[in-house]
Amino acid sequence: MPTTNLRGILSMLAAVTTFAVMDVLLKTLVEQYPAMQVAFLRGAASLPLLLAANAVFGRWADLVPKRWSLHMLRGFLSLALLWCFVYALSQLSLANAYAIFMSAPLLITALSVPMLGERVGVRQWLAVFVGLAGVIIVLKPTGVGFATIGGLAALASAMSYALNAITVRILTRTDTSAAIVFWSLVCLTLISGVAASTRWVPVQWEHWYLIGGLGLTGAVSHYFMTEAFRLAPPPVVAPLEYTALAWGMFFDWLLWATSPGLRMLTGASIIVASGVYVIARARFASATLQQQQ
Repeated sequence: MPTTNLRGILSMLAAVTTFAVMDVLLKTLVEQYPAMQVAFLRGAASLPLLLAANAVFGRWADLVPKRWSLHMLRGFLSLALLWCFVYALSQLSLANAYAIFMSAPLLITALSVPMLGERVGVRQWLAVFVGLAGVIIVLKPTGVGFATIGGLAALASAMSYALNAITVRILTRTDTSAAIVFWSLVCLTLISGVAASTRWVPVQWEHWYLIGGLGLTGAVSHYFMTEAFRLAPPPVVAPLEYTALAWGMFFDWLLWATSPGLRMLTGASIIVASGVYVIARARFASATLQQQQ
């Protein structure tokens, strides 16, 4: 295995671990504050660290945006992603929320056809439909009714993530990665701040360390995620994002004394297997295309 691939794998594992810690903080805070306010606190806590990093490296020019409309759209999508996910965490265990959210790669594959004009093979489409069947299984954790509100919120978050990812792929043609992250965070913070002001709950002093932790884990996780995709090809590191499910089950057991049910494990297994297959097929198709050229 090339050294850069190994470093990319280690970076992705570090990113997923840090994201899981951040989600624990989000779930803890949403027990005390409205989901929209938690979304604002997440954005506001990360902005100073992002600005400090640009000040240290003197890369202010990288923050200049070129496509304002897409940055604004991504801001709204980021807000929908975070707010829905935080709300899902208030209703579900970490593992259940993760299992549904992990359908995002399948949704990206499906949406890339109409939005990016990409070609998706029959086997990939089959994997997408099988994975979505797994989502339906997880959406019914009790086996009663079609879905819980928390489950639908997690699915909405996954859809927002998929649309966000496609928007990023379009933005990278003209804007820097720093600009994409910065303006998305600015829009997220401003919009959620206005929305949260109508139901604002005063922040207690004993929770400020949790908010500081949000900013730190958010910055560190994004750094490791960026490094992972810089050092190794996406098909190598992307499947490792599914290790978040193990962290979710661990933190559920450690902090909330919650264990996953058979229905959740079955659905999650189907979703993960389908997602890994879609990623593997994309890697195979890319390699075949390169050989033909």
